[in-house]
Amino acid sequence: MSEVIVIEPKKGWIPVNLREIWKYRELLYFLAWRDIKVKYKQTALGIIWAVLQPVLAMLIFTVLFGRFAGMPSDGAPYPIFVYIGLLPWNYFAAVLGLSTNSLVSGANLISKVYFPRIIIPASSAIAALLDLVIGSVVLGVLMVYYGVHLSSGILLVPVLIFITLMNAIGFGIWFSALNVRYRDIQYAIPFLIQIWMFATPVIYPKTLLEGQWGWLLLLNPMSGVIEAFRPAVLGHLPIPWQALGISTAVGLFVFLSGIFYFRRVERHFADVI
Repeated sequence: MSEVIVIEPKKGWIPVNLREIWKYRELLYFLAWRDIKVKYKQTALGIIWAVLQPVLAMLIFTVLFGRFAGMPSDGAPYPIFVYIGLLPWNYFAAVLGLSTNSLVSGANLISKVYFPRIIIPASSAIAALLDLVIGSVVLGVLMVYYGVHLSSGILLVPVLIFITLMNAIGFGIWFSALNVRYRDIQYAIPFLIQIWMFATPVIYPKTLLEGQWGWLLLLNPMSGVIEAFRPAVLGHLPIPWQALGISTAVGLFVFLSGIFYFRRVERHFADVI
């Protein structure tokens, strides 16, 4: 007589089973590769879109804010200043956008097969890494053009990317779980990302908002990360360790709370979705 395994939803706050997630690591890679293929399938320019988005945004911001508005750039060439800010921000925004709608778009898979559901929004972080790598090559070209040299702080960049990934997955897990029950979340996210970018020092230095409202900028988990990216790459200023520490702490809280909330409600996904 064959063994029958019955899978039942657990009650209460469910801890994260890292061993189970590791067991399904191949599914994580498969979903990430699927997102990459879907994004560039049947496109005229293909992977060139990964270059056009940050480059065109950089050109527009340079003309409007760098040339016409005279936005300060902490002593760095404004095109490089804004492009370094756009790289981590675009990665964060891409992961957040993909992960928010990932559970709804994967409804057929969720309702038929068991696996750790958290793998679906997490796979978005891997898929978006390709655009970040390609965009970094363009940054190298810009630095050569402007005669700017890399700083030894470049060794900190992998850590900053990891913090960015943690922030993106943390918010993505929250929004993806909420989007299962409240479908208007997916429509609010693009608007939220646009507002969020202007509340982050992407096109301006944080010194522009220092004062009585400066502490609000520190509560933005992407603020300290982007402010640390520039001196890490260029070495023109000290790395803002305090701001980076606050951003990391806020991002870690969002990440951990998102995981526990996700595990709390995931047993209802197949029924609601």
